[in-house]
Amino acid sequence: MPLTKVVLKPGINRDDTRYAGEGGYYDCDRMRFRLGFPESIGGWVEYSPNSFLGSCTSIFPYSCSCGAKLVALGTHLKFYIEQGGVYNDITPIIQSSSLTSTAFTTNTGEPDLIQINDVNSEATVGSFVVISGVTGDINGVPDTELNGEHRVVSLGTNSFKISITTAPTSSGATGDATVDYQVPIGLPFYVFGGGWGAGAWSRSTWGSGVAQQVGSALRIWNVHNYGNAIVFGPRGGELYYWDFDNGAGIGQRGEAISSMMGANEVPLTHEALIVSDQRFVIVLGSNDYGGTDNVPMLVRWSDQENFLEWEPTAITQAGSQILTSGSYLVTIKNSKQELLVWSDTSLYSMQYQGPPFIYGFNLIGDNMSIAGPNAAIVVNGVAYWMGRDKFYVYSGSVQPLLSSVRAYVFDDFNFTQEWQVVAGANEEFNEVWWLYPSADSLFSNRYVVYNYQDQIWYYGTLDRTFWVDSALKGGPIATQYDPDTEISRMFLHEQGYNDGSVVPEAPINSYIETADFDIADGDTFSLVRRIIPDLTFSGSTNANNNANAPKVFMTLKPKRFSGSNYTAEPSNEVRRNATIPIEQYTEQVFTRVRGRQLAMRIECPSRGTKWRMGAPRIDVQPDGKK
Repeated sequence: MPLTKVVLKPGINRDDTRYAGEGGYYDCDRMRFRLGFPESIGGWVEYSPNSFLGSCTSIFPYSCSCGAKLVALGTHLKFYIEQGGVYNDITPIIQSSSLTSTAFTTNTGEPDLIQINDVNSEATVGSFVVISGVTGDINGVPDTELNGEHRVVSLGTNSFKISITTAPTSSGATGDATVDYQVPIGLPFYVFGGGWGAGAWSRSTWGSGVAQQVGSALRIWNVHNYGNAIVFGPRGGELYYWDFDNGAGIGQRGEAISSMMGANEVPLTHEALIVSDQRFVIVLGSNDYGGTDNVPMLVRWSDQENFLEWEPTAITQAGSQILTSGSYLVTIKNSKQELLVWSDTSLYSMQYQGPPFIYGFNLIGDNMSIAGPNAAIVVNGVAYWMGRDKFYVYSGSVQPLLSSVRAYVFDDFNFTQEWQVVAGANEEFNEVWWLYPSADSLFSNRYVVYNYQDQIWYYGTLDRTFWVDSALKGGPIATQYDPDTEISRMFLHEQGYNDGSVVPEAPINSYIETADFDIADGDTFSLVRRIIPDLTFSGSTNANNNANAPKVFMTLKPKRFSGSNYTAEPSNEVRRNATIPIEQYTEQVFTRVRGRQLAMRIECPSRGTKWRMGAPRIDVQPDGKK
């Protein structure tokens, strides 16, 4: 028989059976499709030799008018400004206490702890304090050990304890000190409360029809630049301000907006924030002016060009609006000539109208869902987001985004951690990425990609807590968190073709597998005698023509029937599977694979290898009915 060319339609289809998906691809990891053919994704390298504390839930790159390129990023432990690979801790101070005479209590029975006595203590277990002003030893503990940042180990009545390395020589209370309390830490993942409605709001588990128990939410930071400055704050917390140009240096800490001179009616808390093109600071889910209770469906904005003024008057443009469709507001994004506001069940368009109403609101979609505050992204004026059981798109009207991997994603999804979902972009390849946690993971360990140019889907495995495409950094940047050490690192993606998270760099282990397709007519058994591969390794960084040459392995997986297993062929006359190494200049390989249907799997375990599959050809010979 003549050689049969194998040409498959792009994208992964997991919503059909392997046989019903004939003519396409069924499974992959760390692959993408470009111009209709699959190729391995790019690798990643560590952005900086420095690391930072906490699981990252916000990254906001921006540039200043002076040319400085900065990245604001928040974790469940800290808030940082990155410049030049250095992560500068700007976590705000919420209180400062001056303690005299009996600031410290030592106990020789606790050689590794020292107690700080403060009737106004704002300490929480695990949070950070900065101690200063200690002069001389404190019962044998040197001042050089006490002055600096510490983490709270335990709480007492009007006191807390920190760890020390020098054991005290005597017991007792003594010493002066100043203690600065940083914003209390949050959680790296969602923790359920002890009973029904333990948290602020009850939400439904996908497919269950019942409400979740809601406890302590993971820490999510909101941030947006305000010129060279940023406005930021933890979801459910205060608003803070940090200005690159105020002369205090990049290491200065954020300042509560409510404490700044001229501040008036600043929201006490907020759930999401953005700075509009008209220079309004807009928050969701805050208290209204004149009140103290949070209104979960409230949109509120500052005066134009004045983030300190939040009271609506005849001479300001500050204002607020309570929306009605939904239980609480989730997030807000900039789009073309409008802002998009998501509630838990609806989408609103928010448009600037000028005085006297300032902003107008239109309900543009309801009876829908959104997985979490970071689950939406706007690319080229089109909004994409992940819901609790499907994907959505808005480009003038809200529509479900048809997905050929919907069941694959949502059938293995940890819905208790849905707020860890992060939507990001990879503009170079026309992709929207969603990071999400599989059912057995507390952190995001998988991704799913929608290629909006080709309207196809694919997916893979990757341990990342946040992802953002940044022209300032030359491509996507993402963070990886180690829960054992509580340390995160940032990576530049689409850099080389290796996994740069380990030393030495490792291969990224990419593969793709076809759906089952008939060999010949699919009725009689056929023998695959020969493969003419069609692959390119152009761009690979490992050497050609030696032991380290770029290489993939192609596995042919035959079946007797569409419903049988790949290993169900009982005959020993031919091989059940054939795994073939293929290099750059492999012209053909000979095999003996027998079956009615066949699947092909191509995988690459090689370092520095970029590979792309074209249209291989197979040489088939009829081989009887049995």
